Amino acid sequence: MVESRKKISIIFILPDLETGGAERIVTTIANHLPREKFEPKILLLRKEGGYLEFLNDDVEIIDIKTPRIRHSLKPILLEIKRRKPDIVFSGFGEINAYLSLFIRFFPKTKFIARETNVVSKHVTRKEIRFFYKFYNNYHRIICQSDDMQHDLIENFNIKKEKISKINNPVDFDFIEEKLNISEKPESFKICFKNVVAIGNLSSRKGFDNLLKVFSHLKDEKIQLHILGDGRDKELLLQMKADLHLENVIFHGQQKNPYQFLKFADLFILSSRYEGFPNVLLEAGACGTYSLANRCPGGISEIIQPDVNGEIADIENHHQFAEKILEVLKKDHNKDSIKNSIKLRFSKELILTKYENLFLKIFKM
Repeated sequence: MVESRKKISIIFILPDLETGGAERIVTTIANHLPREKFEPKILLLRKEGGYLEFLNDDVEIIDIKTPRIRHSLKPILLEIKRRKPDIVFSGFGEINAYLSLFIRFFPKTKFIARETNVVSKHVTRKEIRFFYKFYNNYHRIICQSDDMQHDLIENFNIKKEKISKINNPVDFDFIEEKLNISEKPESFKICFKNVVAIGNLSSRKGFDNLLKVFSHLKDEKIQLHILGDGRDKELLLQMKADLHLENVIFHGQQKNPYQFLKFADLFILSSRYEGFPNVLLEAGACGTYSLANRCPGGISEIIQPDVNGEIADIENHHQFAEKILEVLKKDHNKDSIKNSIKLRFSKELILTKYENLFLKIFKM
């Protein structure tokens, strides 16, 4: 009689499943881990968000019904104590930091943190930075880019052997499915070039700089479509009014952003810093050429100049505007753009790396 091998139980931790990069990655990993080896569960502070409907039915959701992150630590620790998972995978910076202090209380559980940003740029509050003193307690820390890895080693004294660099996966099947049902948005004017930017409306994403760039393009037949929501929404809308930008449209959060990317003439990433921008990968997966701000966060690892995009300094607003005009005059091969992403970041390639890491950590 052949003894059945124990499945490795993994609890992924996120605040929610809103349509952001970290949420997309965890959904992809949980959906595609082989069930003969793994039993994935997702612990959410609040059970809400657009990616809930894309999660496979066999992925259990643990809802701790705790709206604020600072109140979530005790219920998270209680769930770990009760469920005794083999691996805890924390995918959100602030929760990662808090958890690091308590890892030693669970000697039979392996803990993995997945960073989402260049930490020194993103974490500015002293009370949270304090917890990074305990970050070496993690069995493994996942970074998506060289910038993130160097930052943790140089600024937080993280041991190099604790870090695994794994890029973000792109689910081409999922995106193709969305592209097949996507029609041209009504807001895309005929005889206009349509430029798309996507992200949380916060300072980090640099949309204030992008609006200043478009103040130099008012006389051009170019529309800017900004997808996303966030705390800076009113500030940015006021800025649009002050700059008299009739060529800029705020669309809010979109259930199918691929509809905009499919028909866009250009995608712009205006961020001040990133971790490893999923939206830049997905723009490429839609065959859309990109123009990205030169900032920390793996941009140069994604962009292959003159193949899938270009990099410029957005702080020089006039020069960046000229770059947009220059790029829009060129023809770009959609298949070449898609292949540049597929050959390096397809989910099949990246998920194999995650699976191997989980198996390795479990055996430690």
